[in-house]
Amino acid sequence: MKLSLNWLKSYVALDAPIDEITHAITFLGFEVEQVIRTGVPPLQHVVVGEVLAREQHPNADKLTVCTVDVGPAGGVKTIVCGAPNHRVGDRVPVALPGAVLPGDFKIKQSKIRGQLSDGMMCAPDELGLGGGHEGLLILDGRPPLGAPINEVLPPGDVVFDVEITPNRPDGLSHLGMARELAAWFRRDLVYPPVKFAGLPAGAPERRDLLGGISVEADEDCPLYTAHVISGVKIGPSPAWLQERLTAVGLRPINNVVDVGNYVMLETGQPVHAFDAKKIGGGRIVVRHARQGEKLVTLDGKDRVLSGRMLVIADAAKPLVIAGIMGGANAEVNDTTTDLVLEVAYFKPACIRWTSRQLGLSTDSSYRYERGVDPHTLREDAHRAIDLILETAGGQVVGPFCQAGEDRPWQSEIRLTPDYVRRQLGFHIPDQEMKDALEALELPIVRDELMSDGQPQWTVSIPSWRGDLDRPIDLVEEILRLYGTDRIPRSTVTAPGLLGDDAPVVVFNRKAADYLVGQHFHECVNYTLRSLAEVGPWVSAASAQELALANPFVEDQSHLRSTLLIGLLESLKLNQSRGTGATRLFEIGRVFIESTGQIYECAAAAFIEAQTKDAGRQWLKRPPADFYTAKNRVHILASHAGVNLAALTAAPVAGGWFGWQEGHSAAIGGLRDHGFEARFGLMNLALVRALGIEGQVMAGIFAILPEKLAAAGGPRRYQEFSHYPPVLRDLALVVDAAAPAEDVRQALARAAQTVAGSAFAVERVAVFDVYQGQGLPEGKKSLAFSLVFRAADRTLTDDEVNTAFAGIQKAITADGRMSVRS
Repeated sequence: MKLSLNWLKSYVALDAPIDEITHAITFLGFEVEQVIRTGVPPLQHVVVGEVLAREQHPNADKLTVCTVDVGPAGGVKTIVCGAPNHRVGDRVPVALPGAVLPGDFKIKQSKIRGQLSDGMMCAPDELGLGGGHEGLLILDGRPPLGAPINEVLPPGDVVFDVEITPNRPDGLSHLGMARELAAWFRRDLVYPPVKFAGLPAGAPERRDLLGGISVEADEDCPLYTAHVISGVKIGPSPAWLQERLTAVGLRPINNVVDVGNYVMLETGQPVHAFDAKKIGGGRIVVRHARQGEKLVTLDGKDRVLSGRMLVIADAAKPLVIAGIMGGANAEVNDTTTDLVLEVAYFKPACIRWTSRQLGLSTDSSYRYERGVDPHTLREDAHRAIDLILETAGGQVVGPFCQAGEDRPWQSEIRLTPDYVRRQLGFHIPDQEMKDALEALELPIVRDELMSDGQPQWTVSIPSWRGDLDRPIDLVEEILRLYGTDRIPRSTVTAPGLLGDDAPVVVFNRKAADYLVGQHFHECVNYTLRSLAEVGPWVSAASAQELALANPFVEDQSHLRSTLLIGLLESLKLNQSRGTGATRLFEIGRVFIESTGQIYECAAAAFIEAQTKDAGRQWLKRPPADFYTAKNRVHILASHAGVNLAALTAAPVAGGWFGWQEGHSAAIGGLRDHGFEARFGLMNLALVRALGIEGQVMAGIFAILPEKLAAAGGPRRYQEFSHYPPVLRDLALVVDAAAPAEDVRQALARAAQTVAGSAFAVERVAVFDVYQGQGLPEGKKSLAFSLVFRAADRTLTDDEVNTAFAGIQKAITADGRMSVRS
């Protein structure tokens, strides 16, 4: 937001130095990004001169020798000049010897190519006015000779480029910032006068210009007003209006358009004027656009609208994208004689969504998105009418149309001085608090004593300060005016507390460290995805639950259910660019739907592509397979304190949301265990449809944060045996369809039962699978390694053999398995 100091001075007497005003704006809570000075700075010995004669320099083709009259005090001077645009009789700025121009350029008498020069005739940039250096500044109006240049040229301005925080839309206007500065400097705020007080009695009715208005989308447009002004004359704006708009970076267009921009920058309320004769059917309709409807906006672009976008239309066509930009089919131009003046309140969410969808941001949309004050809308409309009548003439005629009501505003906050002092931690007198609130136009409407004798104030909140709704907000307002630089110095005393990182942070860090150590590259993707991306990974019911009620853009309409969506997208990008990155991972949040409820989980996921062309390598390593992915997921789970080996993995059957049937598996579930894991080969059709080459192995582990916290805690030292282990191998013949993990767990349970408390069964692991000759049809052989160890002695062969025989007997007791001989 650019703020003109000259403009601000219209409302508050600001005579403080520029640095002090900049300091005030900063300490009021706004960031001053830049201070821009315009106009001619104070210059000594720079006066008006007239060119009396112009002759060619004898020693230079591009220089002239001019005789210049600089007035009674300076007389006639001889000046060498290189500019080509001056003529005899022109009056120009002349810098005499002793002058210091911007850039510390000192003027002195000197010889140029052998010719004495008593000064310099100046171009605009040499005076600090900007612009080109092609020629001299030719002064209009023939100012008096010898007059100081600062008395001839218009005074400069100072423009503050200020960043306004989103919670302070009242600061997006000169009047709003003047209100803040008036409070800081304790000066009176002078509101602009408003003469128009409503449609006068006996005003003519011009229903041929506007028959009425109707609002079909009152949820997005709660209040809409339209005044009719007849007999205007379109032309250039007066100089004062053009100067103010130009100072803040706007290009003057014509008097009516300029008034709309002026009122918006003055009050923060956007104003739009229609050419009344271009409103088809003489009626304004506020409605949502029809899907695919088109409008050519004032920037000359053809906009395709959607059914969620709000438009201002006539009986046949849209005229304006509400709150953002007008259409070329109803713009005010030189032929306009009658106006319909729109001043309205549109809901911020509607304007924000439309602006993002169209990629179209304007000064108007910027203000509507942050929220304009609907309770000053009528006064702002009257201010615009006053200025239009002043600059373009005309007459306000009927009908005045309004849809919606301005509901009375009343907001009050109770506050005690003791509460303020407790929150601030230092003493501010009661009267100074009152003065600060009154200066900010936060009047104390009731000053009462509570039962304990302490005062309690009821503070009235004006409609433009919607950000104030709690007592602590008023504490901040008092501190802003008191000045944070006046907070007394004190020593902060606080106990030193040892704190651990949150369990989610610890898990994320451990998971990332592990995967980076396995040569994976970390990715960071958006949490919000499109329906097209989420759909293949969840059911239709789950996709509906994951949809946002009011997404900003269509491609971020759903919460992601898995990290693999973004990882596949990143893999495709890396393949297309030939980076060679085939191992990718991401740590982040996912949202999993279960029985109509959405669970937010901490998750870690990885993918690894298997391409035919892996590049030339000195050592060809085996590609990742199902067991590689399984092992990595087990390790990720272990960092969350979860032992996946204690659970049975269920193979994926059917077209199961992104995974390949028969080559992937799942462990756990949120409802029963608080976590879930998926790993294996990704669905081949899905991978091909995304344009990814080769097969992709992947894994993901997701866990509820509360389960993660329960799984954490410091590790304790456990005693371990100093005695050697004893190993035994056992081959079992089982059904070919039996999962090896089920058999392993059954064998481990049998071994633990037989060993009892005599010694420990440290590990039961499968190391070989065999099918073929020597085995019955439909059977396979699984070979297991068993490790035994005692804590207090070296195990003997006799006791291990006895236990081993008992294990074989126990595992074959039900007849489903047999020991392979």
